[in-house]
Amino acid sequence: MQVRIRPGAKNHTEAFARFHRVACDKPFDDSGNDTGMTPEELMLCALGSSAMQRAVAYLRSRGMPLDGIELRVSAEPSGSGLGEIAIDVDAPGLTARKREAVLRSIDGSSLYQTLIHPHPVRLGMLTGVAEKVEVEEDSQDGSGVAHITSN
Repeated sequence: MQVRIRPGAKNHTEAFARFHRVACDKPFDDSGNDTGMTPEELMLCALGSSAMQRAVAYLRSRGMPLDGIELRVSAEPSGSGLGEIAIDVDAPGLTARKREAVLRSIDGSSLYQTLIHPHPVRLGMLTGVAEKVEVEEDSQDGSGVAHITSN
């Protein structure tokens, strides 16, 4: 699985996966144009969507209605990242037992499991360092000698 991210004007970026495109930006009051959700909001959306897919699969498999079901995913900024993340489920009309079952189904979602059992994240560079080639003329025979330096 892979997504590609490309820069746009100011703080705008676009993410591409298969034939889909998602805009990402900062709000007006944070030097952005507010043309899309922030990266942090998109992360919460991904987590919530993963959880909702599991909850809906559980409910549908038992012929239960989806009326009014909603997830609210929230987090407070903390230092250079996000603090505790909360997933709150609103499932009106379900019994306490079925609500617990919905929570268990969400517990099995891939992104929830990734967050509660973190994996290393590798940071790498795909391209090499740009090199500058300088040619000096040899004083004896006029031939050039190349010197390659990294910028």
